[in-house]
Amino acid sequence: MEDMAKIDVIIDSYQGQTSGLTTILQDIQDEYNYLPPQAVERVAEKMGLPLSQVLHVATFYKAFSLEPRGEHLITVCLGTACHVRGGARLVEQVERLLKIRAGGTTPDLQFTLETVNCVGSCALGPVMIVDGEYYGKMVSSKVERVLKKYGKPEA
Repeated sequence: MEDMAKIDVIIDSYQGQTSGLTTILQDIQDEYNYLPPQAVERVAEKMGLPLSQVLHVATFYKAFSLEPRGEHLITVCLGTACHVRGGARLVEQVERLLKIRAGGTTPDLQFTLETVNCVGSCALGPVMIVDGEYYGKMVSSKVERVLKKYGKPEA
């Protein structure tokens, strides 16, 4: 990673407080769309923590990714209410349109598709979220239109 200075600025802004570890990792992920290995190592080094402790936090929370993620994060809820209303069909449609599987990222790093067990919006099910914007009562036929808003290339 060529720019450790950005990472150092993020870490230094928390003045070495180990209680800020999760927030530091969030800020780094916001900057790079994932937690690069060099960044995780730098956090451990600068904060005087064992690398295993930093990795434990980075792998414990589903919000963190140690693999490069797309610029746009697509999340489809597969909780009970969303599942019975067609959540799995939404996942299949996104997979088909973007040519990736759930948990994957497009080769151009534009999109990452994730599934979750519940987003707490059962009345809106099925729910698809793109970059924090909720699309409730979704149906497969609307998926492509939504993805085009985020720059999905034409097939």
